[in-house]
Amino acid sequence: MEKIELLAPAGDLEKLKYALIYGADAVYIGGQIFGLRASAKNFSFEEMAEGIEFAHSMGKKVHLVLNIIPHNEDLDSLSMLMDDLGKLDFDAFILSDPGTLMMVKEKFGDRYEIHLSTQANNTNYLSASFWHTQGVKRVILAREMSFDEINEIIERAPKALDFEAFIHGAMCISYSGRCLLSNYMNNRDANRGECSHPCRWKYHLVEEKRPNEYYPVVESENGTFFFNSKDLCMIEHVPELIESGLASVKIEGRMKSLYYVANTVRVYREAIDRYYENRENYVYDPKWLEEIEKVSHREFTTGFYTGKPGGEEQLYGTSAYLRNYDFLGVVQSYDPETQMATIEQRNRIIVGDDIEIIGPNYYAAEQKVTTLLNEKDQVIESAPHAQQIIKIKMDQPVEKYFILRKRSEKSE
Repeated sequence: MEKIELLAPAGDLEKLKYALIYGADAVYIGGQIFGLRASAKNFSFEEMAEGIEFAHSMGKKVHLVLNIIPHNEDLDSLSMLMDDLGKLDFDAFILSDPGTLMMVKEKFGDRYEIHLSTQANNTNYLSASFWHTQGVKRVILAREMSFDEINEIIERAPKALDFEAFIHGAMCISYSGRCLLSNYMNNRDANRGECSHPCRWKYHLVEEKRPNEYYPVVESENGTFFFNSKDLCMIEHVPELIESGLASVKIEGRMKSLYYVANTVRVYREAIDRYYENRENYVYDPKWLEEIEKVSHREFTTGFYTGKPGGEEQLYGTSAYLRNYDFLGVVQSYDPETQMATIEQRNRIIVGDDIEIIGPNYYAAEQKVTTLLNEKDQVIESAPHAQQIIKIKMDQPVEKYFILRKRSEKSE
């Protein structure tokens, strides 16, 4: 069996590099329009070219997301964008709209693989077969699928058709993410990349004859959350994911931090590799979930994989994320003679902090910050400024792209 692809989100060029270095086989990115994450930083044309070159130099892939549902007014711009995209060597386009697919096929023929977005809500083998006849190479299944349904689809669909599924990240309360609530509430169209997530807002009840009186609907002291799903996490089910026949498993999070992407990817990378190394004797390691919980997250669920979710899959107390660890910075370089690492800071670091260092190969170490220098090699007690360049004496060697973190004071 060909090894399953681990597909990671990349909201910008820096995240793309970290995702691939930390073990992703491929990344999915969006341009500055038409990618369903309008508020993400996303990629300029030049950054796309650099990202593709970086990925291909590692033998890895880049998939471009073009999965908005366009209106008439979008089509001319989309066609012009296609002309520019044709200058780049993407490995696949991710689409949801039949018209967009037709445009891609007319312009490029079979040059690019076509992957059908989860927005197209494919839930059965007949519709998967239909899309295959239209030139689709891979179907990204709807998130509302159980293992049994996935297995049957893969078994009965054309053998040349690949399948992909989300395995980690935020869950949308609307079917396959097709939601009109944001558009209705504040004229931001989720299907055109501008979702404002009103499903996670707090609400009050208004009675018809008393329009200016707002009654609290209280689930807890924090308010009421009608459509507040837990986050998906399938780290405990890697064997079932691989044996299902999926070609690719996908992590959600183009809006998430560099630290989220790197840490989540490296955990799934180790679990997947461990299973392929010794299937018969594979044992789930609880440290994997502990590591995943060290990035910003909500409580976890397995979604629809093991059956239809019930009330326990929703959050009733808060829509806030759990943040047990703070992302402190990234290593830019290391001098083995002085044992000093040059760090680009992301959160405040002070002398005396107990920090952890992680790297791509599940490297993890703990130490105390004893020596802290600024960019001019002057001794300082703290580094409070965002993206400040500092130096820290390390207890053991580190490398470029290693990440520093510490337990959040709020979690203690």
